[in-house]
Amino acid sequence: MAEIADARGQGGDPIRTFPFPVDLSVLGVGMQVGRMGAGPTWHAADAPLERVHRIDFHVVMLFSEGPVRHMIDFAEYEARAGDLLWIRPGQVHRFSGTGDYRGTVLTMQPGFLPRATVEATGLYRYDLPPLLHPDAAQLTALRSALAQLRREYEDTTTLPLSLHTAVLRHSLTAFLLRLAHLAASSAEAARDQGDTTFTLFRDAVELGFATNHSVSAYADQLGYSRRTLVRAVRAATGETPKGFIDKRVILEAKRLLAHTELPIGRVGVAVGFPDAANFSKFFHQHTEMTPAAFRAELR
Repeated sequence: MAEIADARGQGGDPIRTFPFPVDLSVLGVGMQVGRMGAGPTWHAADAPLERVHRIDFHVVMLFSEGPVRHMIDFAEYEARAGDLLWIRPGQVHRFSGTGDYRGTVLTMQPGFLPRATVEATGLYRYDLPPLLHPDAAQLTALRSALAQLRREYEDTTTLPLSLHTAVLRHSLTAFLLRLAHLAASSAEAARDQGDTTFTLFRDAVELGFATNHSVSAYADQLGYSRRTLVRAVRAATGETPKGFIDKRVILEAKRLLAHTELPIGRVGVAVGFPDAANFSKFFHQHTEMTPAAFRAELR
């Protein structure tokens, strides 16, 4: 399969991001599907895969062997044969060793599918778990759908490009609908999805965490009492609203510390702490490490 990334940066984004290489995909379409492991390389030869980095496209890996450990947003996941890993655009991740990865990999550029399909398949549901464990029947169906998608992807002779691309979109949608159903069927994901109060809070935090760390401010913004918000967030996550906000702030701080050269004070400003000392204290309280020590450990 063609390489999934090159080393170009993305505009003013301080985090080094690997873009989807449209020029390397078959006929230049906005997706790729092929084997991991043996055969043509499926990643850039000079990509620092075993160091933290992020991508601006989707990656779905269906493993035929394992176990493989993979870090996504600073959490370690162990994938075994029959498991899937779904990495979404913007997520920080790290490979444990490309030689250990066997199975099928699908990559997809944002914008390849129409908006209605994006919404139906939950492509940007970052609250859903990245590691999925299909049962035997689900795995058989997913493998079949992915194999069909791969056949269509590699068939470049029987249809003109416009029809070839349309068929790919339909085949990809069929696979992703199955994948999205699997992701949403976990007890945690289903509970989160069904709780409107938590969903609104989660979305508001995602938009405002860099400047707003106040539970009361979010409650006022959403039109809920603080008590209602506490109940909803506890039911969905087991955490307090403040704990949920702090966790999101820490994740962003880790991303910036791990993969940018921003001074620690500017990292603090980027996540809502104008005072560097207050940021260092907050970070240490939540990680038992100073920002400098965390950065040094990853370099």
